[in-house]
Amino acid sequence: MALKASVFIATSLDGYIAREDGGLDWLLGATQSTDDHGYAGFMASVDTLVMGRGTFDKVMTFGEWPYPNIRVVVVSTSLQQLPEGTPEGVELHPGPIPALLEHLQETEARSLYLDGGKLIQGFLREGLVDELTITRIPVLLGQGIALFGGLAKDVLLQHMRTTSYESGFVQSTYRVLR
Repeated sequence: MALKASVFIATSLDGYIAREDGGLDWLLGATQSTDDHGYAGFMASVDTLVMGRGTFDKVMTFGEWPYPNIRVVVVSTSLQQLPEGTPEGVELHPGPIPALLEHLQETEARSLYLDGGKLIQGFLREGLVDELTITRIPVLLGQGIALFGGLAKDVLLQHMRTTSYESGFVQSTYRVLR
């Protein structure tokens, strides 16, 4: 059975997922709305969250672990083991992406949530992202960590839907064409 790999991520209007130092204050300050902007429905559709090391390090600073009911795999070439205080059940994988996918298929993952700029960029370069949901937050950062990096070739997308929310957020979902 083929894996489905999806991205569900927020960016500033100018395409950044975080400040240069990884800061998310602009995002946390923008989410005054009680609307979850489709997040719960998306999370119910995936069985495995695959995140990069930088994203994992940031999430670990949040205090309460936000992913108690989903399998989480952290991809890192530099970590030999997960740090103390890592929630039970979080797995570490060294990559590269083809070996990670083989492991995920062997362990019966079916639907992946990809999180983290470098990880998403790596999956895009490998042609392994199936769907992108990008929520644009009405703020301009001017600089920061970009969602997208260099690609060897164009990635063609099919627009599936766009929703605008009272919060000012605009969310678009795209299918990646192969």
